[in-house]
Amino acid sequence: MRRRASGFPRGCARTLCETRPVEFARLLLPDFSLIACGFLLCRFTPLDREVWEQVEKLVYYVLFPVLLFLSIVRSPLDPAAASGLIAAGLLLGVSGIGLAYALPALPVLGRYIDRREHAGAAQVAFRFNSFIALALSERLLGAAGLQLIAVLIGVCVPLFNVGAVWPMARHARSNFGAALLRNPLIVATAAGLAYNLAGFSVPELLAPTLNRIGGSSLALGLMSAGAGMQFGSLARSRALSVSVLAIRHALLPLVAWALARLLRLDPAQTTVLLAFSALPTASSCYVLASRMGYNGSYVAGLVTLSTVLGAASLTFALSVLR
Repeated sequence: MRRRASGFPRGCARTLCETRPVEFARLLLPDFSLIACGFLLCRFTPLDREVWEQVEKLVYYVLFPVLLFLSIVRSPLDPAAASGLIAAGLLLGVSGIGLAYALPALPVLGRYIDRREHAGAAQVAFRFNSFIALALSERLLGAAGLQLIAVLIGVCVPLFNVGAVWPMARHARSNFGAALLRNPLIVATAAGLAYNLAGFSVPELLAPTLNRIGGSSLALGLMSAGAGMQFGSLARSRALSVSVLAIRHALLPLVAWALARLLRLDPAQTTVLLAFSALPTASSCYVLASRMGYNGSYVAGLVTLSTVLGAASLTFALSVLR
């Protein structure tokens, strides 16, 4: 099969050009709607914070770990076939983590950043929404896009989860190794990688049940984030809010563009990397911060803003930089 001069499979270049901001907004609308539902239910029905605190525990200890395990087990890891993309994804992740960690140490900006708030919110700057990643990659490049984004998810999720836990464990002066071993998201990630690399697959008999458990985590996690939102905390930590969202939605797409040129990625890999760099942050940021004793309502507000900003950053990455 001949390929187009651009390096895309036939029809993909046209699909990319036709992907407008309204398409990105359409992809993000379900997540935003679930956050809004959780906010309204908590404020205007008997389902108050006491109910949602129990939901958070269920999501954190059971539902999200199952989702992470399934996502990694089903991601085909072929390092030899996509070594350049893997290197770019890991360098992008390290850049995001480094930028987020450096914020309190910056000469002027650091004076306006509360270090405890930063420990819980730093993860917003580099984590990503894997469901939107999968949907968008399929929309842009079809099956080839799904395979490429699956590789990035498989290699970057462990790095990002460790990067999210470390500042919270460090600020709380708890043992980092113990915090990792107790963290169900880290345990699920490690188990999924080991299961994947060992060549195992999910038994057909268990697959439907595990799929439903994992699928429910997204809806309940986003609704819990909405229930925990307090917009006043965003105003009190304005410098930190702007900084982490600027890293997530402006700086990382620029870093991805530079890495794609430096590593000479092909057009399809470049497209996936740019999309990956501009995604909204992970909905599980809220649950992780809340369960580790940090300001969950503040992180929930950041998750909501990141979901809204995702349409703009994806347009910037895929229409301007690409």
